[in-house]
Amino acid sequence: MKPAINTAHWPAPLAERMHRLCTSLNRMGSAAIGFSGGVDSAFLLAVAAAELPGRVLAVTAESPTLPRADARNAADFAARLGVEHVWIQTQEMESEEFVSNPPERCYYCKRALFSAIRSVAARRGIHYVLEAGNVDDLGDYRPGRRALAELGIISPLIEAGFTKQDIREASRRMGLETAERPASACLASRIPYGRRITARDLRMVDRAEDSLRKLGFTQVRVRHHGDVARIEVEEREIPRLAEPDIRRRVVASLRACGFLYVTVDLKGYRTGSLNEGLSGGTGERMISDRADADP
Repeated sequence: MKPAINTAHWPAPLAERMHRLCTSLNRMGSAAIGFSGGVDSAFLLAVAAAELPGRVLAVTAESPTLPRADARNAADFAARLGVEHVWIQTQEMESEEFVSNPPERCYYCKRALFSAIRSVAARRGIHYVLEAGNVDDLGDYRPGRRALAELGIISPLIEAGFTKQDIREASRRMGLETAERPASACLASRIPYGRRITARDLRMVDRAEDSLRKLGFTQVRVRHHGDVARIEVEEREIPRLAEPDIRRRVVASLRACGFLYVTVDLKGYRTGSLNEGLSGGTGERMISDRADADP
């Protein structure tokens, strides 16, 4: 079957990856997609909607770990595509394995989430459940991928060879507004391993990051270290944080969120910065500073 997306004028390697993705989706016939509203899952959903019209189900977890902005983006994006969008309740905040926040936290979260998505899909007679990981994810510490493998969840973007850069480029060519959206991740990724995850702390982080975005910062993380907020922004935006008016507003905003002290990480934004403390002594390897990995 000829893919619904015209790649005639795309670079050959990207067009080939898209062809492999579309071929895979068409073989499935229908699919349920774990949809967060981020760059990767939005791209996968858009391609699936084009290739399998009326046979795609987007499933999003309504959870304290999902940033409010991401929830709004997910609802809006699915509605514009005309894709059926289902919200499910997840129970990770009731799981001691999750809230105790061990290095394998994401394993327990992903297992609970995609088990729930599989149940929704089964009730709809959908045999394939997809997630939107990309090739770059394979080089980072991702315990959640073990849960996906155990549950038989398919990663079609990885199978087709898509990197994060490929996804952004293909999204641009498809006219998706998500192409330039900053990387996002579960709010629990802002809490250092070993510190218990609470709904209050997640709300603090969400509000703090939202306040920074309202001040014009694009790629933002606020890492929660108890009374201390550690701000990560792109290196080029660090000097702006030191401007007197901005500095005062940032401090006031984050203290209003519940933080007592506000600090800036001079190394700047990088994904998985809380993984940097993992060492061989814990059975995990040290994580390198890679700009294409998340959280």
